[in-house]
Amino acid sequence: MTAIPLGVPEVPVRPIAERRVSRRIQVGPVAVGGGAPVSVQSMTTTRTSDIGATLQQIAELTASGCQIVRVACPTQDDADALATIARKSQIPVIADIHFQPKYVFAAIEAGCAAVRVNPGNIKQFDDKVKEIARAAKDHGTPIRIGVNAGSLDRRLLQKYGRATPEALVESALWEASLFEEHDFRDIKISVKHNDPVVMVDAYRQLAEQCDYPLHLGVTEAGPAFQGTIKSAVAFGALLSRGIGDTIRVSLSAPPAEEVKVGIQILQSLGLRQRRLEIVSCPSCGRAQVDVYKLADEVTAGLEGMEVPLRVAVMGCVVNGPGEAREADLGVASGNGKGQIFVKGEVVRTVPESKIVQTLIDEAMKIAAQMEQDGVASGEPAVTVS
Repeated sequence: MTAIPLGVPEVPVRPIAERRVSRRIQVGPVAVGGGAPVSVQSMTTTRTSDIGATLQQIAELTASGCQIVRVACPTQDDADALATIARKSQIPVIADIHFQPKYVFAAIEAGCAAVRVNPGNIKQFDDKVKEIARAAKDHGTPIRIGVNAGSLDRRLLQKYGRATPEALVESALWEASLFEEHDFRDIKISVKHNDPVVMVDAYRQLAEQCDYPLHLGVTEAGPAFQGTIKSAVAFGALLSRGIGDTIRVSLSAPPAEEVKVGIQILQSLGLRQRRLEIVSCPSCGRAQVDVYKLADEVTAGLEGMEVPLRVAVMGCVVNGPGEAREADLGVASGNGKGQIFVKGEVVRTVPESKIVQTLIDEAMKIAAQMEQDGVASGEPAVTVS
């Protein structure tokens, strides 16, 4: 009996939800808000005053897909390094300012693409808003008002007793109103908390009360595993409701790992064109091959692939053929061998020892054809509602 080629249906990329209507600002060449694709940020871990090390880490972040990078500026030496870093960085640089308002002006003068200020711990910040607004407007520099649970203004802590969603939102909107008094609205806002439930509630309230673009983050999210889970849950809850314009995953891990997680979250929500995606079963008593090993080896062998390719690595004959058929490339395994599917059709059967290499070879062929056909590789999906 001749098999009927089913092929793989084309599934249009659709926004998971209608995007919240917000203002649009420009962080260098990267648009934030106003229906622009959700961007991914991270932060360097080097001393900013070490220009070489900081630029090297920015280059690594750029290669991992980071679109905006933030650098700390706690000292004068760091402030002095900003101009060179901002000029030589491949992606927009945001200066992260705490405690000393003079560094806000230094960052603006240095040509940073934006400045993050934390009103809760900058001395006499409210008294400096007029000057900051004038300098930022003159240079076309956006300001991010970054409110954190761990450094909330004492007045609000006294009022609410702790860093509640209401306290975070009130702090952010109060500072925004001070800038508005001086006709400055080139602003984005974040209200971060280490508890995803509190963080989500804060952003929902904030989204209802202003039209500024929002930077999402679960602050001090924790080690890689815990932080990934907390960030994915919180971002998913908000982005699935159209809330959020740029994200930073905060992990106790190398910055490039933050970027990988952030990109994967956006891909999983359909907010960015998917790149390589491995579909593999969790294994069970039906599996007749080592699924864990196969999935790990295929993933390692295809690391760095940029085209949107879905590969199914399946371990039994129950769900295996169906999943393999629906993927661009797949294997349905059993009895020490595997049927290889390409675009819904069985192209060969190979022994278990050759499954990994066969999948890698076929993936390379498909990727080459995709690139020849001009298929986009990992570009953000258009999500304008």
